[in-house]
Amino acid sequence: MTFTDLPLVAPDRKTSGFRPLKVLHHFGKLVEDKEDTEQVFHIIEATKGRKSHAQAHAFIASPEGQRFMAEGVSIPAMLDDHARWADCGPETVAAHYIAFMKREGLSAAGLVAESHKWAPPESLPQDQTQWYFDRLRDTHDLFHVLTGYGRDALGEASLLGFTFEQNHNTGILFIAYAGARQIKKVSGTKAPLFAAIKEGRKLGRAAAKIAHQDIAALMREDITAARARIGIGKPDVHRQCLAILQGEGVAREDLTLGGATAKAA
Repeated sequence: MTFTDLPLVAPDRKTSGFRPLKVLHHFGKLVEDKEDTEQVFHIIEATKGRKSHAQAHAFIASPEGQRFMAEGVSIPAMLDDHARWADCGPETVAAHYIAFMKREGLSAAGLVAESHKWAPPESLPQDQTQWYFDRLRDTHDLFHVLTGYGRDALGEASLLGFTFEQNHNTGILFIAYAGARQIKKVSGTKAPLFAAIKEGRKLGRAAAKIAHQDIAALMREDITAARARIGIGKPDVHRQCLAILQGEGVAREDLTLGGATAKAA
């Protein structure tokens, strides 16, 4: 059975709405370990509402959505096949993506595995809506590469501000602002962290939907040209925040949700 044979919405699919106690519980676990990506999936599912589903259904009905679904390409497998992109130049999206993933010790398959800790695939609704939500998950690290946001705590929070305007899940926005609040709490920084989240939202709102792109074609584009075509602006406030934090003795790599260690002068 192909994706096009599946129903748009499976009979067992439910829209959870906002479940605040569940969100707070899993955010607490994320504070303990920001690398515990499984907690993010719990929060997203606890806040997935009608707007997220409406966007999914609109894309699925579009010519691009129909084409991508009919092709049935596994985005994680495609992204992890680094040999496929060996002929791409050093300034292509593919080259930057591969460098990012190697530097961070990541793989697209690894993100899928994290999501399966939250919900094994056999427990999820078998429908085209799930195909779309999986596409949002599978393009997450491309968001990092195209926006320039790092995987430090502020980079992740700012990227989630961007992502909310792309995907419209309130759980993502909650993590963004709660993350900024937590960073401020543990670091005592004077950097305008909330302004960085606001900037991320503005950039995400102005840009075309990254998850709606032809990923195979995008990977072969010059990264500067791809950012211009999609309309991704520069995160200037975010960079200012990192500079202020650096001046306060908090290095980017030391910035976490659970604590930010100031380096000795």
